[in-house]
This record gives sequence, structure tokens and C-alpha cells, in this order.
Amino acid sequence: MEYTIQTAVTGEFDHVVDTTIAALEDEGFGVLCDIDVQATLEEKLGEEFRQYRILGACNPSLAHEGLNEEIELGAVLPCNVIVYETTDGEVMVSAVDPKQLVGIAGNEALDSISTEVTERFERVLASVADELESSSEV
Repeated sequence: MEYTIQTAVTGEFDHVVDTTIAALEDEGFGVLCDIDVQATLEEKLGEEFRQYRILGACNPSLAHEGLNEEIELGAVLPCNVIVYETTDGEVMVSAVDPKQLVGIAGNEALDSISTEVTERFERVLASVADELESSSEV
């Protein structure tokens, strides 16, 4: 089962993260939390891991609308967007598929919200890919 939508890009990792955050903001999402998995695993376990960040993205108006339809929806919010290094030198930007995530609620009233979030996340991924492609051509 596919549960993410994603794009692979080339670029400096921190620049990809910054570009992703900017693209999320352009689509009305704030990043409520930013978890540096690499640093956390090093600190807590003494283990090395590739660069990997989890961005907890939330669009307040869509979250409000969803919570009004399904109060338990908060258990799966915010929507996570991850940025990580691949083994072949690319950087992957991946977002949870809102249709899959919201689908677990089994509430048809959430369908239009999940479609809206999906469309916004697809634009975020396209924007990141376009921005990084154009900046690498300079």
C-alpha cells in the first residue's frame, strides 16, 4: 500500500529542507515541529544515521475543518513531511498521503479536506523539485 507522495531531488540537504518549508508555507502550512532524526539517534542511542528530518506540517483552517467533522482526527495530525538522504546521493521529499491517512477514519465528510491537502502537498513537491532544478541550472 502506498502511503506517501514523494519526489527525489538533488541539492544540499539543508537547502532542500529550507526549500520544502518555504513551499509548505506558500501552501498555507506551518511547520509545528522539526525533528532531526539523525541528531536524535546520535544523542539518545549513540547510533549514526543518514540525514533525516520530520516536519510536522499543519494548515490551521483545514485542520479546524477536519476536527469539526471528526474530533479524533487530532490523533493523526499534524501531517508529516520527511526529507532524507537516499543511498544514491539524492534527497527524498516525501509527504504522508492525506487520503490514506484520513481514510482510516471512515468519515466521508473528510474526503474533500483530504483531497485539498493532497493537492496542496502535490504542489509543494512540484515546487520543491522546480525550485531545486532551476537553482542547479544557474
